[in-house]
Amino acid sequence: MEGSKEARAESWQLAILHRTSRVVSSGLSIDEMLRELIAITVETTASDACLVYLPDHDTHEVVLRASQLPHDAEIGQVRLRMGEGVTGWVAEHKSVVALSSKAFSDPRFKTFSALVEDTYEALLSVPLISGGEVIGVLNVHHRDPHVHTPDEIALLSFVGEQMGVALTHSHLSDACVRLQEEASQVRQQLEDRKLLERAKGFLQQQFTLTEREAYRRMRDESRRLRRPIREIAQAVLMVETLAQERPGLLTPEVKDLD
Repeated sequence: MEGSKEARAESWQLAILHRTSRVVSSGLSIDEMLRELIAITVETTASDACLVYLPDHDTHEVVLRASQLPHDAEIGQVRLRMGEGVTGWVAEHKSVVALSSKAFSDPRFKTFSALVEDTYEALLSVPLISGGEVIGVLNVHHRDPHVHTPDEIALLSFVGEQMGVALTHSHLSDACVRLQEEASQVRQQLEDRKLLERAKGFLQQQFTLTEREAYRRMRDESRRLRRPIREIAQAVLMVETLAQERPGLLTPEVKDLD
C-alpha cells in the first residue's frame, strides 16, 4: 500500500515536471506562464484560489503578480514588505506555512479587503526557490478548513520548485531580449552618428560651413519637415552620391542657395 502511494506521488511529480517543462519551453511571457502554472497548481491541489507574488527588489517588497480569481485592479498594487504578513514571512524565511483553518487569525496574517481569498479558512504558502534564492511566493487557499498532509505539502513544494525554475528561465530570457534590444539600439545610434558625420562633412565642403553650422542646417531642416535628422542626413548623402555621378549637378548657383 505504501509503495502504491509513493508510486502515485512520483507519477504526479513526473506529470507536473513534464507540464512545467512544456510551459518553460513554450516561449510564453511571464504573465502567460504564471497563468499556466497557476492552473497546474489549482488542479494539483483542488484548491479554491491561488495567488502568486513576485519580489520587487527595488522596494524590498513582494507584489501580487498573478491570480486564479480575477483581480485586475489588485495585480501590481497589493504589496507586502519582506517579513510582513504570511506571504512576506515565507519570502523572508524561505519556509512553508500551512494553516488548516482560520488562517486569517494567524498573528502574521495581513488582510487585504480587496482579496476575497483572505476570508478563506485554509492557506498553504510556499516559497518559490531557484538557486537558493526566493523568487516568489505561491499561496493556495481553500474556502473550508483543509488539513494539509505532508504529501500535499511536499507535492506543492515540488510545484513551487518547478515554478521557480520556470520563472528564472523566463527572467533570463527577458534579460537576454533586453540586452539584444539595447545592443541593437547602440548599433543604430552608431550608424546614425556615422551618417550625420558624413552628411556634415559634405555640407561643410560644398557650402564652406563650419561643423556647427552644417549640423544646425540639418537640424533646422529636420524641424521644418518634422522628419528625423537621420532622414535629413540620408537625403544629403543621396545628393552627395548624385554629385559624384554627375559632377556638374551642383553649379555655383545651386551652391549659393540657402
